[in-house]
Amino acid sequence: MDIKQIQDLIRFVSKSGVNEVAIEQKDFKITIKTNQAPTYVTATVPVEPAPAINAIAAAATPVPIAPTTTTAPAAEADTSKYITIKSPMIGTFYRSASPEKPLFVNVGDEIKEGQVLCIIEAMKLFNEIESEVSGRIVKILTDNASPVEYDQPLFLVEPA
Repeated sequence: MDIKQIQDLIRFVSKSGVNEVAIEQKDFKITIKTNQAPTYVTATVPVEPAPAINAIAAAATPVPIAPTTTTAPAAEADTSKYITIKSPMIGTFYRSASPEKPLFVNVGDEIKEGQVLCIIEAMKLFNEIESEVSGRIVKILTDNASPVEYDQPLFLVEPA
């Protein structure tokens, strides 16, 4: 079973509402379990903390409430034209193959379909994550060496 088949299986399990799937082959065994409600892992999870932080700051200083409210919808409107590249698995996000090697991509880089964008380590396996679109990297949404969830946004891409 290759990484694409595993990614497809994870997508299927997350969308179907099945709690557990186990597959056993000659040299390979995989079990995928879901313990969370499907709404818990969404593309809006990383976006939600920013407005919450702004709301806390606005509560501490009442004057910026109006600008914060106006800025948040404008930022959401700007991101609507971008494609979000999401994590196909749970693991640790790395921007380069090793600390000594150059980063796979930076903000502003032009990318092509099939180009490696990052690595996600899962259970001591380093999985290269390739782009499914061509365009320009607008924003990197995850810090290097940080844990990521399935379907968590990693990059914003302006399509070519």
